[in-house]
Amino acid sequence: MSSASSPSIAAPSAQEVAAHRELWLSVLRLIESKVQRSQFLTWFKDTAVLGRDGGKLVVGLPLPMALHWHMEHYRSITLECAQEIDEGVTQVVYVVDGGLKDNPERAPNLLDHFPEPKKRKLPGRQEVKMAEGIVSKILNPLYTLENFVVGGSNRLAHAACQAVTVQPGGRYNPLFLYGGVGLGKTHLLQATGNAILKNMPRAAVVYTTTEDFTNQVIEAIRSQKMDKLRYRYRKVDALIIDDVQFLANKERTQEEFFHTFNALYEDRKQVILSADRPPQELNLEDRLISRFERGMIADVGVPDYETRLAILVEKARAYELFIDMNVLQFIAEHTTRNVRELEGILMQAVALYELEERMPTIRSIAEIMRKLNKDPHVEEEDVGFEQPVKRAPTFQDVLEAVSRYFSVSVQDMIGASRVREILIPRQIAMFLGKKYLRMSYVHLGEMFSNRDHTTVMNAVAKIEEKMQNDPQLLREVRAIERELGMV
Repeated sequence: MSSASSPSIAAPSAQEVAAHRELWLSVLRLIESKVQRSQFLTWFKDTAVLGRDGGKLVVGLPLPMALHWHMEHYRSITLECAQEIDEGVTQVVYVVDGGLKDNPERAPNLLDHFPEPKKRKLPGRQEVKMAEGIVSKILNPLYTLENFVVGGSNRLAHAACQAVTVQPGGRYNPLFLYGGVGLGKTHLLQATGNAILKNMPRAAVVYTTTEDFTNQVIEAIRSQKMDKLRYRYRKVDALIIDDVQFLANKERTQEEFFHTFNALYEDRKQVILSADRPPQELNLEDRLISRFERGMIADVGVPDYETRLAILVEKARAYELFIDMNVLQFIAEHTTRNVRELEGILMQAVALYELEERMPTIRSIAEIMRKLNKDPHVEEEDVGFEQPVKRAPTFQDVLEAVSRYFSVSVQDMIGASRVREILIPRQIAMFLGKKYLRMSYVHLGEMFSNRDHTTVMNAVAKIEEKMQNDPQLLREVRAIERELGMV
């Protein structure tokens, strides 16, 4: 399989194999400098030059699913880098070769040749030492206002953050963001800090949590260094504090924060705060609440369907994972509580791809949600890249599908046990056999340890009746029918 037709490759000599390996390592060094490291390690793992055919450079890929992505995203950059090494290369073609996977003798081990660079401290003021043992938490550089997906539920909060970056300490001071867990408040806080630093590289921007601030107050009291803590915190250009609801019942910390807030506010320094509730609902001193209400208060709400889908599209693009739009729409429709939950389901899909080498489908995502107790009601047909070969299911297929769904053994289902955990799956298997395979009641009875045909008749009738009034049972039967390709 290739960009056109698969080129025929003569078995190379040992000398040619070594030359191809060195050529590919040289190309990879150039590619590695031009793409994100995570993407480089994901998409160029277990790749190799398999040969040369005139001006064609034949590159081997370990998996069929990588072919589309390389053709779409990496063929141009691979050709460009290859031509820097060898001007005789005029074209890059791809061949899928499963023998490359996890085979360092054929494909270079990227971590051996491109080890993780040593960590270094971020330059400038992104890590601000305020006093002994007191520093700002490092702002996550991946959090930016540009990659925050804006929708109706967070548009005002995003606009306020942008305004603060243009004029810190101005009209929107303090800026107070509130909303439930996992809706993007921390992303906005850190993104705003990053943007202020980008505009004012020498600014002292401190990001911390209420818990850390409390611990610092406690330590300053213990070591009798309160004056030093007060002086240092009141000299920052922007103070960003997450989760201020945890100031509740901490009287001394509230006292210190009140005076710090006043000092910064009077000096026109920016204060940005977040909480899970609006100021008037916080269990804090009235004087603090009144200070919070002086500035801009913005809600970060639950995203609507369109925003959830946009977030998934953006995240999938960032991971460079090609997921069928119908699968993303399914996740957006059934994951409604917060962005964190949305990203969690998407990460499960990424893991499915990376660990099991399977592209996500509606069926696989529905199974993930079921295991996480999301229980989606799947009406859509299974879509994606795992379409099974169509064939008529057999009764053994029915038994195995019911067995997998309910986690009971086929032997127990066809045996004599009458416990409820076995009874319902057994009756469903009888119902499916009768409805879709046109099996007679007598034949079905024989398949279930020679049960009387009237027992089977009653079981089928019972399932038909229950499906009219029991939505959970209806979903279970429909899920098994879809698994078997019966609907």
